[in-house]
Amino acid sequence: MPRNHEVRKMIDHSKKTGELTRYEELLQLRDRERERIAASTVCVKGAELPWEINPQGVMKWYMHPNIDSTAHKFLIFYGQEIPPGGCSGKQQCQGGVVFVIVEGSGYTILDGERYDWKPNDVLQLPIKPEGVTFQHFNADTKKPALLIAAEPNLVATTGVDRACGFEQLEKSPGV
Repeated sequence: MPRNHEVRKMIDHSKKTGELTRYEELLQLRDRERERIAASTVCVKGAELPWEINPQGVMKWYMHPNIDSTAHKFLIFYGQEIPPGGCSGKQQCQGGVVFVIVEGSGYTILDGERYDWKPNDVLQLPIKPEGVTFQHFNADTKKPALLIAAEPNLVATTGVDRACGFEQLEKSPGV
């Protein structure tokens, strides 16, 4: 614990230099976050979002660590379309992702084991210290499959790697 004369020196130094204390910085962060939330949207319109093609496949981002326009940033939330007879990329991650199958039927290879799915099913990637590997496959050769994914946004606290690695092991075909 600093003594009274040490505290006075620190206060005098802060006043002279105009430096903020860490506590004051925290209050500024709070105020900026309040302003961001007040100006943000609480209803993300999926029809207004663009699809992107990336190594994991075709995806639409509703909530992402770099999207500041949503009221909350505590989730990573996206839609993924898998073309007829196609597959996603193969990925390694920590786990903790939940997929809701909206359309189509197919299967996911999770750590070498096959899990079949159809509309209204929920596929859960377990959280493992060494991570998990997964890849989705659309068994229907005529219609695309649509999956919605959600996971906690831990990027600011644990980083994207989340201690086990976040790797694209294989690209989605055609990407």
